[in-house]
Amino acid sequence: MSCTIEKALADAKALVERLRDHDDAAESLIEQTTALNKRVEAMKQELQAHIDQITEMAAVMKKAIEIDEQQGCKEQERIFQLEQENKGLREILQITRESFLNLRKDDVSENTSLSALVTNSDLSLRKS
Repeated sequence: MSCTIEKALADAKALVERLRDHDDAAESLIEQTTALNKRVEAMKQELQAHIDQITEMAAVMKKAIEIDEQQGCKEQERIFQLEQENKGLREILQITRESFLNLRKDDVSENTSLSALVTNSDLSLRKS
């Protein structure tokens, strides 16, 4: 029996040693898992920071597009106003030219008439 008790004690010691080895391996795995979880969490936070930056950039770009479109509309409106003003000024210029040409014709006609009168009266005075 003593062989059996010694054998049982040796087996128990071997089991305790194996349990310690398994416990150390489990502790190591827990530490590795904890470290891995920390790294994963850090990567998630970094990813979230990138997502936040991209979201912010997208919002800024959207606002810039809106402002650009508003500016484009304002510029289009201003161009339209200037074109209308230009058209009106051209019409006024045309009317002014036509009026000026008509006045010139009238002046030329009057000058011709006056010239004839002056010439006729000058001749009359010379004859007398």
